[in-house]
Amino acid sequence: MSLESTDVTAAPDKPSGEAAVLAGVQSVLTRPATVSAARGLSHFGEHSLGWLALAGAGALLAARRGDETARRRYIEAGVGAFGAHAASVIIKRIVRRPRPDHPDIAVGVGTPSKLSFPSSHATSTTAAAILLGRAAAAGSEASGANRRWLKSATFSAVLVPPMLLSRLVLGVHYPTDVLAGAAIGAASAGAVIAGDKLVGDAVFNHRLFANRKPGA
Repeated sequence: MSLESTDVTAAPDKPSGEAAVLAGVQSVLTRPATVSAARGLSHFGEHSLGWLALAGAGALLAARRGDETARRRYIEAGVGAFGAHAASVIIKRIVRRPRPDHPDIAVGVGTPSKLSFPSSHATSTTAAAILLGRAAAAGSEASGANRRWLKSATFSAVLVPPMLLSRLVLGVHYPTDVLAGAAIGAASAGAVIAGDKLVGDAVFNHRLFANRKPGA
C-alpha cells in the first residue's frame, strides 16, 4: 500500500498588531505614483540632507536681503533638523527594534540601517518643518503672533504627514516608529526655540546695559 505524499508546508502567518496595520496601509495607498513619490521623499530626507540644503538656501537669501532674524532662524532650522536626526540615531541604537519583516509587507526602498524605532525621517522632518516655518515667518514679526504661528503650522501640516505616510508606504517603519519620530522632532524643535529665546534675551540684556549711560 502506497501513501500519497502530502504538502505539509504551512502558510505564512497573517500579520498581527502593527504589522497588520502597516499591511493595511500599504494595501490602500500602494500605487506606482505613491511609491515613486515616497522614494523621492526618502532620498530627500536621508540623513536630513534635504532639510539642511533648504535651511542653507534660506539663510543665504535672508542674508542677501539683510534680514538677520530670518538668517539666524534658518541656521537654527538646519541645526535643529540635524540634531533631531542625530538624536533619533542614538535612540535607535539603544532600542534596537528591527524593521518590519513579513511576507505581506512590501519593502520599497533600501535603508542604511536595520533598526526601526524611531523613524529618523519623521524626526528630522518634523523638526525641520516647525523651524523652517518659524524662519519663513520671521518677516511677519509686525503681523502678530497669530500670523507667525499660522505660517509655522502650515509648514508642519504640509511637510510632516506626507513623510510619515511615505515611510509606511515603503514598508520600512511601523506606525509607532513614525509617531515617536514626530514627537521627538517636535521636542527637538522646541528645544531649539527655547535656546534661541535664552540666547536672544541674554544678547538683548547685554546690549541694554552696554548702552546705558553711567549714572542713568
